[in-house]
Amino acid sequence: MIKNRNIKQLAAMLCAAVLASCAAPIPERVSAGSESVTTAVSMPVNVSYSSLLAEAQADNSLKLAYGNEPLQFGRLYLPPETTTAAATPLLVFIHGGCWLNAYDMVHSTAFSQAVAKAGIAVWSLEYRRSGDAGGGWPGSLDDVLAGLAFARQNLATLVPGVTLDQHNIVLAGHSAGGQLALLAGAQQQGAQRNAVRGVIGLAAITNLLTYAQGGNSCQRATTQFMAGTPQQWPGRYLLASPAMQPAPAKSLLLQGSNDSIVPVDQASDSGMPYRLVEEAGHFDWIHPQTKAYTQFLATLMELVAQ
Repeated sequence: MIKNRNIKQLAAMLCAAVLASCAAPIPERVSAGSESVTTAVSMPVNVSYSSLLAEAQADNSLKLAYGNEPLQFGRLYLPPETTTAAATPLLVFIHGGCWLNAYDMVHSTAFSQAVAKAGIAVWSLEYRRSGDAGGGWPGSLDDVLAGLAFARQNLATLVPGVTLDQHNIVLAGHSAGGQLALLAGAQQQGAQRNAVRGVIGLAAITNLLTYAQGGNSCQRATTQFMAGTPQQWPGRYLLASPAMQPAPAKSLLLQGSNDSIVPVDQASDSGMPYRLVEEAGHFDWIHPQTKAYTQFLATLMELVAQ
């Protein structure tokens, strides 16, 4: 368990690490015969989807249903030293995958494990997607809202011996999951809104009207998610675009300059605050060994320490 004071200290250390990693590669001392030689080991950039799967360890998370449908469940990842001494902050995470049911939460396992290891509990949501009965717009968002409500109402007391802080929640999503996280965060009101310390979009899709005009496979999947084109459903596209809706409180977009799936203008033209990490690719944000992930973790620590 990392108490609030220690979270603040760790946040400061991570911020310093981010600045250092942006400036220089990581030195490593290796043995060469009888001599000791210092070499530079750079953090990986623009990592592949398959590399995410290779990073995952054995999954010992808790699977909990937040609804009655088979895909309405989440996995709870707990810090290794969780006790009842103090409440643990919670990250609610929504995975990406072009909203398609071909891509489930498994590719984000290593990400969730790494965040939990850093002292933040993770509630990683599965949800119905395009190709699933009830998935697509707005069913996918409805599932995310239900999963978030379940976290606030049940997670703090559902697991014996674990105390989760219901008033220290951060919402984050990657890619298509970023779109859903931003919309879900904007819909929180009153005490619900106060419990969410911030919303982080990782390579988030913020404008479906412009995104649907692109030619990559994820951009082409937009019309399937929306059950039509922007010309057919202009009002629907406006409602589904975070850039066209009121931004959630304390929202931040994190974007890589080398993202070939979600263009930089989804962040720069969104009207929301954003930070650009040079050379980072689309999947770097959820790969625990990258500079982009370090930037995310530092941002997360800052939010939960407030």
